[in-house]
Amino acid sequence: MNQQEVKLEQGQTIPLTIKRLGINGEGVGYFKRQVVFVHGALPGEEVVAEVTRIHPKFAEASIKKIRKESADRVTPPCPVYYECGGCQLQHIGYDRQLKEKRDIIVQALERHAKVSGESIDIRETIGMENPWHYRNKSQFQVGTNQNGEIIAGLYALNTHRLIDIPECIVQHPKSNRATRIVKKIIAKLQIPIYNERKKKGVVRTVVTRVGFNTGELQIVIITATDTLPKRDELIAEIKKQLPEVKSVVQNINSKNTSMIFGEKSIHLSGENLIRETLGDMSYELSARTFFQLNPIQTVKMYDEVKKAAGLTGTERVVDAYCGVGTIGLWVADSAKEIRGMDVIKESIQDARKNAARHGVKNAKYEVGKAEDIMPKWIKEGWKPDVLIVDPPRTGLDDKLLQTIIKVKPKKIVYVSCNPSTLAKNIQTLSRLYKVNSIQPVDMFPQTAQVESVSQLILKKGN
Repeated sequence: MNQQEVKLEQGQTIPLTIKRLGINGEGVGYFKRQVVFVHGALPGEEVVAEVTRIHPKFAEASIKKIRKESADRVTPPCPVYYECGGCQLQHIGYDRQLKEKRDIIVQALERHAKVSGESIDIRETIGMENPWHYRNKSQFQVGTNQNGEIIAGLYALNTHRLIDIPECIVQHPKSNRATRIVKKIIAKLQIPIYNERKKKGVVRTVVTRVGFNTGELQIVIITATDTLPKRDELIAEIKKQLPEVKSVVQNINSKNTSMIFGEKSIHLSGENLIRETLGDMSYELSARTFFQLNPIQTVKMYDEVKKAAGLTGTERVVDAYCGVGTIGLWVADSAKEIRGMDVIKESIQDARKNAARHGVKNAKYEVGKAEDIMPKWIKEGWKPDVLIVDPPRTGLDDKLLQTIIKVKPKKIVYVSCNPSTLAKNIQTLSRLYKVNSIQPVDMFPQTAQVESVSQLILKKGN
């Protein structure tokens, strides 16, 4: 039997040398040329691993013993780190995390775009001075434990077992405190918790959003039903115990889905939004509005976008997937005109308000998909010079990619939260565009996620 014919079996114990980190933060090793992902293992480590799952093209394994430990291995400070799955890299020193995140982008380009990392200017990852308590929004599922007590947290990795997280060390302290208090109020008032298996109950999720620079706090109670029992008592208790709360909203999600938010929101108390500032800009945020989760790093990332855009005051700019207009407004003072679009109506309403409040008169926003609206603008005779895109993890829609190829803006600034889809999109655009630079930004320390700002320039002759 040759090496290629060796088949791994579940429960088998194997020796591995870890070569690199995978896109989800797991160690990657090879056993008889078969790829094995080892959760919690680090590059350079020699481990004995037990195979836990077999897939057609790879296997998963857990560490049984570390024979040679990495100098970058640290003790995770979170007590539920190995259960929770919300973070993937707490066992790695922070400087090494930054290096590995850059390498994840290099790997994605080599695998999906067939481009060598050495042929592109991929810069060192921009990190944080304090890589803890940086998240301005928590979305904690609500459930009950074996004793019938209400808990709130995240599901354990690859399971539907809810882990109670009273103190998450990557969340803002105000958010942690608010979630704990709301949980106690719900328990005291005996408001029914939603049971996914039985499809009964009311409260599914508690969402908190904090304005880092304004101190404002929003609570969103996500329910499976339109009716929220003891609603008035709930509001009164939140006001009493959390006087800093500026906005209380109920969002209704009755569907059997992994999506957190439903389509319908009911304003319960206070204002319908909270405010946040980034640099010199201030923003109004409704409950369902997308806003970057790490305000400190967002300023650094948007400054990189501005550098990559290199605007001179004469350019027409499209801000696709614009949300509340954050990126477009950040560069508006250097552009002739900004046009943005988003599928969420509330986001566009907020974007228009944000532009008006800052006296930005060269920005226009529409509800809809970039791939539908851009061709309409082209027909009207309006063509962008620079396209800024900040898509979801799925990357750019195929229709939008074809629209870009047709429209041929001189420059694309691509803000990515997924190296794999970035690389795939780059491959599609590469016959017309040259990737000039990629700047990784660590928006989510302690996790395997890495954001980046790429500058793509239209090749001469196109």
